[in-house]
Amino acid sequence: MATFELYRRSSIGMCLTETLDEMVSTGTLSPELAYQVLVQFDKSMTEALETQVKSKVSVKGHLHTYRFCDNVWTFILQDAVFKSEDRLEQVKRVKIVACDSKLLTQ
Repeated sequence: MATFELYRRSSIGMCLTETLDEMVSTGTLSPELAYQVLVQFDKSMTEALETQVKSKVSVKGHLHTYRFCDNVWTFILQDAVFKSEDRLEQVKRVKIVACDSKLLTQ
C-alpha cells in the first residue's frame, strides 16, 4: 500500500517524528518500528479525514504557485478567503497539498 507523508509536517506529525527520533537515538525503539508508526499515522489521519469530517469549505485567492509531482498537487495561494457555512476567514498566504486518496489503496 502506498502512503503519502502529508500529515508529518503538521504540528502533531512533527511532535511524533521528534519523539520517535529521540526513542530511536536512545535505543528504546528500532528504526523499523518507528517507520511503521509513521506509516500508520499517515493511514490513520487519511481514514479520519475520510470518515469523520463532514463540513465543506470553499477557497478563493490569487494562485501564486502550483506544482504537480508524483501525483501530488501543491498550490500556494495569496490573499485567500476560506468560506464555510458559518465562517469567513482571510489568510495572507496558504499552502494546499492535495492527492487522490484512491492512490493510497493501490
